[in-house]
Amino acid sequence: MPVPCGSKCGRNAFMRRPKTGDVLCKDCFFLAFETEIHNTIQQEQLFRSGEKVAIAASGGKDSTVLAHVMSVLNDRYKYGLNLVLLSIDEGITGYRDDSLKTVAQNRDDYGMPLRVLSYQELYGWTMDRIVAEIGRSNNCTFCGVFRRQALDRGARLMEVDCVATGHNADDIAETVIMNILRGDTARLRRCCDIKTGSKEADTIPRVKPLKYSYEKEIVMYAHFKKLVYFSTECVFAPNAYRGHARAFLKDLEKVRPSAIMDIIHAGEQLQIKGTVKKPVRGICGRCGFVSSQQPCKACVLLEGLNRGLPKLGIGKRSKGDRMVALQDQQLREKARLVKNDF
Repeated sequence: MPVPCGSKCGRNAFMRRPKTGDVLCKDCFFLAFETEIHNTIQQEQLFRSGEKVAIAASGGKDSTVLAHVMSVLNDRYKYGLNLVLLSIDEGITGYRDDSLKTVAQNRDDYGMPLRVLSYQELYGWTMDRIVAEIGRSNNCTFCGVFRRQALDRGARLMEVDCVATGHNADDIAETVIMNILRGDTARLRRCCDIKTGSKEADTIPRVKPLKYSYEKEIVMYAHFKKLVYFSTECVFAPNAYRGHARAFLKDLEKVRPSAIMDIIHAGEQLQIKGTVKKPVRGICGRCGFVSSQQPCKACVLLEGLNRGLPKLGIGKRSKGDRMVALQDQQLREKARLVKNDF
């Protein structure tokens, strides 16, 4: 027997929302999903009329849905935003080169200008070459650090007012779990912020309009809207630490669907003792981008690659300092021997 739509629109329901349990027809689900994102944008005051906003586009479901919804809401509610797409090419053969084709499709579908920046262009390295040097145990560290800075670099080049990323509720809950397991108090509270950075701090703000949107609902929205997105997993990601947090979260969600929101709200309410030393975010003296250390992590990792010491930025800083000192000593000794030969 057909079940009527819970919104009393007169149509039959076709789904039960994973987030709320409401039974809705397709059109009412679309409206509810979009309205929740609009309410988040309004309540958190993520944008101002006239701003130029870069949508971090990877071609995946999250960024594709974000681009589509932002385009819809910008027209429906007259946000007055200038929307553009910013994509980062990490240089992963068989993954990013294919997903960029989907990003190009998003550009054509939504009429948004697109800028693509590559690791090769910014750092002189691709992820394929980095993995060949470092192996698959710490490759995600390089990619994550370089990608975050690449977005900052791209945002500055495009002269945007802020960057909107496709982080969804599942992503944020996973990050909370990861930071708890690592004991990372600095990132534990910050990872739940819907807006980070500010023009006052000389950094381009980042916002997360999909912060309270469930991944399952994003997939359903993309599927029933027939949006074109790239769904292949990164070839270097199977061993990523995040995968364990994701598996744990999915198990929790099976027995308690509200676990995702519960974890996010818990993260939002966390308070760190005043006696706990917290890193101060500033500007890297080398590259001029935001950092909580000198030099920034991206500069340290890049220095290691260029020196032939790919593990320089992995682990404790004191270990990296010893590696640099040892290499410098060996180079000086080698130069002395060459000089003596003449």
